[in-house]
Amino acid sequence: MRKTILLLSFFYINNSTSSSQTTITFPSKDSVTITADLYFVSDSLPYMVLCHQAGYSRGEYRETAWKFMKLGYNCIAVDARSGKEVKGVENETALSAKEKNKPTNYLDAEKDIIAAINYAYKKSNKLLVLLGSSYSASLAIKIGTKNSKVKAVLAFSPGEYFGDKLNLKSAISTYNKPLFVTSSKEEAPDVTSLISDIKSSVVKQFIPLQQGVHGSSALWKENPNYNEYWASVIKFLCILNKNASIACK
Repeated sequence: MRKTILLLSFFYINNSTSSSQTTITFPSKDSVTITADLYFVSDSLPYMVLCHQAGYSRGEYRETAWKFMKLGYNCIAVDARSGKEVKGVENETALSAKEKNKPTNYLDAEKDIIAAINYAYKKSNKLLVLLGSSYSASLAIKIGTKNSKVKAVLAFSPGEYFGDKLNLKSAISTYNKPLFVTSSKEEAPDVTSLISDIKSSVVKQFIPLQQGVHGSSALWKENPNYNEYWASVIKFLCILNKNASIACK
């Protein structure tokens, strides 16, 4: 019952603060030009960095970034170099990487996510929330394990996507920050195993009652059970920061 009330208060909240969306660029460490969408509410708010799944772009968050803004976050939806297009939004960072003959494998995208973290932190000087989808969910937990600018991670369908290049379970075993993980119902046992060595005092895994969806597209309205995903995300964010939004009251 509380989850239902929480969700309804979120979807019907009136955002009295003016907000905007602009496309920005900044360099990665190896001089690739990173393109991102900046969803800005206020200088007083922290940032959430939003990372897409394989084959996608920053367009993955065209619908959901506005909802995270209502929960008290400025958002940066970043094009990582490993991706193509979704919802009519082409991955500009991938094009830049190809033009500069830079590799575009999953692990190569880590540079772009770190650059986005640095950009967001410089703008606010506040610890940020990192959200990843599929392969970028794995990178988000990996980065969050050691990056002091990351306060917490939301990981949608993380997994061992890197073959013999990286054992993710081992790499994240020392993670000690708040962590939210979810996936489709079918993926859930593998996700449970992946995070089993993490000793953080705040680890929340949400397993959908229905089949569910891979990646952060679980939050899209076209997903039949997106409501229960959103309810679990909001509950976690309220635990993370009770003053983040009226939706937490």
